[in-house]
Amino acid sequence: MKAANAIPARPPIRIVPPPPPGHSWESLMREALAEAVLARDAGEVPVGALVVSGNGDILARAGNAVERLNDPTAHAEMLALRAACRAVGNYRLEGCVLLATLEPCLMCTGALVHARLAGLVYGAADPGAGSVSSRLDGLDLPFLNHQVWHMGGVSEGRCAQLLRDFFKQRR
Repeated sequence: MKAANAIPARPPIRIVPPPPPGHSWESLMREALAEAVLARDAGEVPVGALVVSGNGDILARAGNAVERLNDPTAHAEMLALRAACRAVGNYRLEGCVLLATLEPCLMCTGALVHARLAGLVYGAADPGAGSVSSRLDGLDLPFLNHQVWHMGGVSEGRCAQLLRDFFKQRR
């Protein structure tokens, strides 16, 4: 039996628009992968992200920097969001899309909503902590005041292989 004050479910946004002008989702993911490689080379978990405006400008790019900055919030997505917000002079990134090589965690998923991003494109799923579709449908929660469309699996093999190789080498 549902509680009287339960929030009714709303259907998730499933329409994925085309990539911004001058790009493909795969070409943009290659840019994010380049950031992941830089993070790996710095001893970080190889995750990369970038924020792209609706007209195709890359506003920000980042790789994980948790170890380097001694900051648990220094995920690639968070750093790219911060840089993009500085670039546009606003914490709202309406019309922008974040690309990440790995499905975002709960913290990053919440930040995407608060930044009012239009969309998210990610490469590899994260069965351990992914909060977009793997462990939680975090962008489709009915009580959120903003919806972010999302699509996973872009260049998934390359994104996942980079992570597998990194952790294999660490063992």
